[in-house]
Amino acid sequence: MLGWILLGLFVILVITILITCMCVVPQGNAWVIETLGKYSATWQAGLHIKKPIIERIARKISMKEQVADFEPQAVITKDNVSMKVDSVVYFSIRSNGFHIRC
Repeated sequence: MLGWILLGLFVILVITILITCMCVVPQGNAWVIETLGKYSATWQAGLHIKKPIIERIARKISMKEQVADFEPQAVITKDNVSMKVDSVVYFSIRSNGFHIRC
């Protein structure tokens, strides 16, 4: 009787570990995976299975376009005129590198 209880608990533990290892990366996101603290892969959108204890999700990155607004900065032009410059940067991360649009 005790053997069946231990077997049942073991099966529940294994099923729980398998369910927690299944990861769904949402559309428009990428996840950086580390294996034992070292970069191993970048997961794109979709269903993935990670190795328990060995792999971890190091970073979740949004691939959508983002806005960075900066405070106005005082500048002096070549002809000695003081003015304030305001800037906004739109950026998105692509698979082959950064894409910056000003």
